[in-house]
Amino acid sequence: MAWECGIDGCGAVFEDVESAVVHQATEHQRRECEVCGTVVPDGYLAIRHAFTEHSRAEYVRAYGASSEEVREREELLEEVASVADMQAIATELKR
Repeated sequence: MAWECGIDGCGAVFEDVESAVVHQATEHQRRECEVCGTVVPDGYLAIRHAFTEHSRAEYVRAYGASSEEVREREELLEEVASVADMQAIATELKR
């Protein structure tokens, strides 16, 4: 399965999810969380932060997200979590 970077129409494609997440974290600007102000890498890691550190209601209020947008992000989180080697991602990002 190929993984495509969905940030701002980037469209870069990767053979594995780990490479896609590292790309998002290193090649795109960091974002400030609208809920708590923490600066996080864009893409998957930003979504993961928002959905693990904050409630769904906080996310909806801060980002004006629709229930469809919330479901899409929750599905993405589940899909990536089911196949990603988060330790490999963390190791690569520490370099």
